[in-house]
Amino acid sequence: MTALQGYVPGRHKVEDYGNGGFRFADMSHRGSIMAMPTGVRAIAPAAWNEIDAATIEQALAESGELDLFIVGTGKDLMPLAAPLRARLRDAGVGCETMSTGAAVRTYNMLLDEGRRVAALLIAV
Repeated sequence: MTALQGYVPGRHKVEDYGNGGFRFADMSHRGSIMAMPTGVRAIAPAAWNEIDAATIEQALAESGELDLFIVGTGKDLMPLAAPLRARLRDAGVGCETMSTGAAVRTYNMLLDEGRRVAALLIAV
């Protein structure tokens, strides 16, 4: 990440993932990230069950107009808590959960299509 406290401005495809981190914007980051239309941010959750309301609120605050929020839950597909899904739905944002690998591929494809998409990606 950059000197901006774990934040890289701009829309970036995720170039690679694994070994506990991600590559994007010609740099690498160890740990989980949130890729938003405004930029990529380091986030604290290291497992799917650590995703909390504060993380979702941060995503909604930074997202602007967003159609879809993809959640990569790690190596395996795990459910996002119902209250968190409800908060996204109440904000008019669709939510899809999948393994991190599938989430990276889906995020990159939708980004290429110019869609209003963001992703929370748990490192694997």
